[in-house]
Amino acid sequence: MEDSKYNYKVVFVAACLGMLLFGVVMISLGSLLPSISKKIYLSKLETGATLSLLPFGILLGSIVFGPLVDRFGYKLILIIGGLLSFFGFEGLGIAAQSNHLNWAIVVIGLGGGILNGATNALVSDISKDKHSANLSLLGVFYGVGALGVPAMVGFLKKYLELDVLIFWMGAGMLLPVALFVLTVFPRPKNAQGFPIAKSLGMLKDPILLLLGFVLFFQSGLEGIANNWTTTFLESERQFEATDALFTLSLFVAGLCVARLLLGKILRVMNPYTVLVLSICVLMVSASVIWIFQTHVLSLIGLVGFGFGLAAGFPVVLGYVGKMYKELTGTAFSLVITIALIGNVLSNHLMGWVSQYFGIGFYPVLLMLLVLVMGGLILGLRRKLNQF
Repeated sequence: MEDSKYNYKVVFVAACLGMLLFGVVMISLGSLLPSISKKIYLSKLETGATLSLLPFGILLGSIVFGPLVDRFGYKLILIIGGLLSFFGFEGLGIAAQSNHLNWAIVVIGLGGGILNGATNALVSDISKDKHSANLSLLGVFYGVGALGVPAMVGFLKKYLELDVLIFWMGAGMLLPVALFVLTVFPRPKNAQGFPIAKSLGMLKDPILLLLGFVLFFQSGLEGIANNWTTTFLESERQFEATDALFTLSLFVAGLCVARLLLGKILRVMNPYTVLVLSICVLMVSASVIWIFQTHVLSLIGLVGFGFGLAAGFPVVLGYVGKMYKELTGTAFSLVITIALIGNVLSNHLMGWVSQYFGIGFYPVLLMLLVLVMGGLILGLRRKLNQF
């Protein structure tokens, strides 16, 4: 059922569980894929090629969710996203060869892209004001999945066969889907037909596109930090592998704690001011990572970098939600797609830099991306302060 008389708290909880599901599914792959690869005798090259399909699925889900949400509403799209994640995850357990695994990864990415985009758009839509504060709280639940899943999988693998573990983790994913079925969501905004001309007009909106490119660099920074930090710490700062992973966990924890705090701060402080302050934190933190060699200061710099990254997505998506109240889903689709492209390209750039100049240039690239993102934000000051 979808109706204007929805319960805000129930809908917000449903969105948070959807984001938690997205986090669980995405992070589980990294924990489970090594065991699955051994089971079906995948080489490292084949495993890498399989993982590269995940961003493709997420990108596809991010492209399609917005118009579908604006046309058909949230209930159906969230149910589809949850079921795709469930079926894809269960496919991991029964995959007998690489092509089966490839399809499972694509389906997981597709469901995850839909869940990520739809839950963000939903929270923006039900927020009468303080969009950024509520979106920040939503983002905490992805972090809960990111922090909790590796530890849970590591513990349960001691007691359960891989197939059994995957089955029960997949079955648990049906709980949010059940809540989606039972929840009353806001009505579709364009139930009589999708306004194609108006949606295409977004491609000509310079403010929306510039906000998309702010997220392009934001997502690039997150991708580099998530995927290259441990390599940098082990190679350039002589961290042990376990210490590097622990530091990465603290980086994610810093981001989550900051988003939890922003859920309060953004209710009393101008979102643009918060965004500018976050750029300052990122610059200081990147400088600490770049200049200082000690383990303690490297750890402090990375935790600070996590704090600095916390504001980007909730604040920018909050502005997008205010700009396009009647086509929130489609507008979110556009900027999130731009962000994902930034993530993929930045990781490729970091790989190229590492290959030809060395992993020691990791903090240099972080600083360059922060400076470009900061320049875009400063250029948008007048426009954003109108909202």
